[in-house]
Amino acid sequence: MDLESELRVHDLRVTTPRRLVWQVLSESADHLTAQSIFEKVNAVDAAVNRSSVYRTLSLFAEIGLARESKLGEDEASRWEPAHADDEIHLVCESCDSVLHHSGDVVRSLRSHLGDHHDFEARAVEIVVRGRCATCGPAPASESTSEPSPAS
Repeated sequence: MDLESELRVHDLRVTTPRRLVWQVLSESADHLTAQSIFEKVNAVDAAVNRSSVYRTLSLFAEIGLARESKLGEDEASRWEPAHADDEIHLVCESCDSVLHHSGDVVRSLRSHLGDHHDFEARAVEIVVRGRCATCGPAPASESTSEPSPAS
């Protein structure tokens, strides 16, 4: 995606913070926190402050260039270039990697909500937790937590 064209469509200027934040987002294979984006931008240009990075991320989300995802209850939001809702986030609880999975689940969910609940979903974000193929299955002690017998 061409940042300059997208910003001009919205009558926005191309600034150094915007260019650097987009560069970090688009070149990363990871889902990054705002803090990690700031650190990467700051390593390139120390004149770019934290608030400029946060404002840029908010702007990018507002115009559809970036997507903010809450991948854990107590975890900071993570950022990535915008993508379609039908990409489900698979979060590995062992190595913290985040993978995208595409399928027809979101389409089916939207259809069900519209047909059976008279509800039009504006945005859908599905996060599935588990373990990736690299980490393998959880050790038996983690995967079988049965309640202790009452005395």
